[in-house]
Amino acid sequence: MLNPLITQASQIIVDKQKQIALALTCLLAQGHVLIEDIPGIGKTTLAKTLAILLGLDFQRIQCTSDLLPGDILGVSVFDRPSGEFRFQTGPIFAQMVLVDETNRASPKTQSGLLEAMAEGQVSLDRQSHPLPVPFFVIATQNPLEQAGTSPLPESQLDRFMIRMHLGYPSRQSERDLLLGRDRQDLLSSLEPILDPAKIQDLQAQVQEIHTADPVINYTQDILDFTRRDGRFQSGLSPRAGLDLLRCAKAWAMLQNRDFVLPEDVQAVLPWVTGHRLRFAEPVTAGSGNNYLMELFQEVEV
Repeated sequence: MLNPLITQASQIIVDKQKQIALALTCLLAQGHVLIEDIPGIGKTTLAKTLAILLGLDFQRIQCTSDLLPGDILGVSVFDRPSGEFRFQTGPIFAQMVLVDETNRASPKTQSGLLEAMAEGQVSLDRQSHPLPVPFFVIATQNPLEQAGTSPLPESQLDRFMIRMHLGYPSRQSERDLLLGRDRQDLLSSLEPILDPAKIQDLQAQVQEIHTADPVINYTQDILDFTRRDGRFQSGLSPRAGLDLLRCAKAWAMLQNRDFVLPEDVQAVLPWVTGHRLRFAEPVTAGSGNNYLMELFQEVEV
């Protein structure tokens, strides 16, 4: 069921099967994904493609410097006939939300997403408003060297289960893209493969994926390694460990298995930990994940 979805999405987002699989992994693990790359790579198209194929209600939030938290979460409006305030929901109240160019918003607006992403609810005027289920956020971020951007705080970064990059397509894939149909035309021809009820069922199945003690031990060894190795400023938190295991379970499901192997942990490892770790010495952005995996090779399986 998931393989046809990846195949369909790959016809729109060419040469990015790994990134599509990672986004689905994050959804099945009930997390949120951050895509960091330059404009024009296909971040927005990826989000729209997945929303259609997953059959989810979709909203897009375009972040700007003057965007306010109320523009995302919603506001209370006074209703004259009833004499009461009524809550008008914002665009965050959708099953799948694309938060485009997150780091162009002010820190105050960025923090407005924290509770929604962590708790699945919005609290305003002493009332809590539950968000739809499933709830999946895909946020995009421009490189920090671009004008008008402000870095996401560590607390915000930690709310994202996975951070990934799309990167440029291969030469042949880009040629197919240039000679093929317009992406918007292709999007209009897509039909849903899943629906919200089926996604919730798959998310429940992920929690039942078997994780043997040796895999748990391996995961703990990875966490301990980051905490005692001097090449990191600070180690991974217990929440990072939980996210790592949940992603490994979801990745195992994508491989049509009902148990986790160490290879599943390794497959998602750099994408789950890369934005949570700080190197003691400067590392170029392009080699960050490769360098990270070289370090993790020192952890015995």
